[in-house]
Amino acid sequence: MGFSRARWWAVFGVAVVGLGAASALDPGGPRKLRALSSDVRRMEDENRALAVENERLAREVKALRSDPAALERALREELRYIRWGERVYLLEDPARERR
Repeated sequence: MGFSRARWWAVFGVAVVGLGAASALDPGGPRKLRALSSDVRRMEDENRALAVENERLAREVKALRSDPAALERALREELRYIRWGERVYLLEDPARERR
């Protein structure tokens, strides 16, 4: 009264299909793996961009420590320093006046 070989294969096939469907519907299954893989790619891209920015900043720090012209440029642009005796002309932006 045992199962025939064909019946065992049918039961095995149904079990495999059932487990595959359960795996596909599981929140921690393939969908989550795909989402995590996408996150990893995005973070790798972001890390590359940050590495480029870090290199640029390192070059700027080196220039500020060793090049007086770079230091003067930074002071003038970022801190708006001026030399003694220079004249500064402030021009109003018409767009700001309308606000």
